[in-house]
Amino acid sequence: MLASGKYLDRTRKHGPIKLVGDVQGVPAPDFTLPSLDGRKVKLSDFRGKAVLLNFWATWCPPCKVEMPWFADLQKQYADDGLVVLGVAMDDTEPATIAKFASDLGVNYQVLLGTDKVSDDYGDVQYLPTTFYIGRDGTIVDKMTGLLDRKEIESAVKKTLGTTYKPASVPVNQADAKVKEAVAGKVAPAKDTNR
Repeated sequence: MLASGKYLDRTRKHGPIKLVGDVQGVPAPDFTLPSLDGRKVKLSDFRGKAVLLNFWATWCPPCKVEMPWFADLQKQYADDGLVVLGVAMDDTEPATIAKFASDLGVNYQVLLGTDKVSDDYGDVQYLPTTFYIGRDGTIVDKMTGLLDRKEIESAVKKTLGTTYKPASVPVNQADAKVKEAVAGKVAPAKDTNR
């Protein structure tokens, strides 16, 4: 399941590689990339959010497996502050990339990758490669290749923060009263139906 597509088949000259080795706690390199609809998207605009930054390509079979999972995670954790950004590393037309993403049900922003952003992120050689970027703009984790969905979701929760509390799960009023009663803060209500 750890299969990955190698991305070295491109003929390009590499600049200095900025992100190598253990990248946890390292500030994520900022970038500005075009989206499929032509807008300019800057990574630093998402400061305060947890970012799942996924490098992928249309020719990458493991990417096709992950992308619907990312769409589900975007939907599930958006209210908690998760932003999924897909960086397409294809040498093809944006319309082809857009159709591919649409066919997979992608509901997150897809950006058009460049050699520079690849170099800035340590010369992305294998696809998929995913960076998990914390709310403070530092890298929480990096994963290469296809992992199972539980590992990806665990990394998302870690990226959302150690004090993660889902915004989407309402607190049950009755449970809250029982907890307060156990803690001695409020006397439990008497059952008047007896």
